[in-house]
Amino acid sequence: MPPYQKESFVDIELFDYDPIIGRAPVRWPGGARVAFYVGLNIEHFSVDRPTLSWHEALGKLVPDVTSYGWRDYGPRVGIWRLIDILDRQGVRATAMLNSDAGERYPQIVEAGRKRDWAWLAHGRSTSIPQVGMSEDDERAYLTEVFDSIEKTTGQRPRGWLSPGLTETFNTPRLLAELGIDYLLDWANDDQPYRLKVPGLLSVPYTLELVDVQIFHMKSFTGADYLQMVKDAFDQLHEDSADSGRVMSLSLHPFIAGQPFRAKYVEKAIEYIVNHPGAWVTTSDEIAAHSRTRAYSDSL
Repeated sequence: MPPYQKESFVDIELFDYDPIIGRAPVRWPGGARVAFYVGLNIEHFSVDRPTLSWHEALGKLVPDVTSYGWRDYGPRVGIWRLIDILDRQGVRATAMLNSDAGERYPQIVEAGRKRDWAWLAHGRSTSIPQVGMSEDDERAYLTEVFDSIEKTTGQRPRGWLSPGLTETFNTPRLLAELGIDYLLDWANDDQPYRLKVPGLLSVPYTLELVDVQIFHMKSFTGADYLQMVKDAFDQLHEDSADSGRVMSLSLHPFIAGQPFRAKYVEKAIEYIVNHPGAWVTTSDEIAAHSRTRAYSDSL
């Protein structure tokens, strides 16, 4: 038998292990206990690239007509249903924008500008993952994305969410070089924390409540979703008796904007909006508040 040889693994260098117990208290404005934001995904999918499919059997078809039509329902119909819901509930969206979508869907951008959405960069296209990019290629890609979004929306984003949560080992550092304040990719905490890249924060992103996970991958119903959201918020509110927490709902218009789901999505948002312990805000404002002097000791 050959002698045991210890395998070599790459350790995460972006952050340290820091359990939520024992941290300095997090305080939100107005005495709120849970900071809550709605991430509205505004995305473009290419017709000639395999990506999120209606069914795995269709994933390799080019063109995948069924899946493209399903996804294209989002910018054509679903997003307008979600915009109405957010308007009724008085919620200002965190708009997670593909730069390709900003260039192709000017009516959506105009709707967001009228509502003063917080614009968060979400890559060029959800059909383009970042894994495997060289450092120079990724730097050029990120620069192009931010320049495009600034041109279409009139604002340069302060935050970032990678398409499909795909990064290279260089992504956080390159984002910081481009002046980005925070990213959502590392969904490993209920509080913001400082990454080991100067100037860069991680803001919580509630991965298990993303509608793609709940409805498409796990096939839960709208009623299931409503109960999950209520349960999650109630637990976070209980946890936050001594230190604030963050919760998000990430909505994809071609999924959450479907007619048979919309009423449950609205009831879920309404439950949180009407809760006295919620600070209904944007990811931009959470990041900005997390940099104030009163809060800096907890980072």
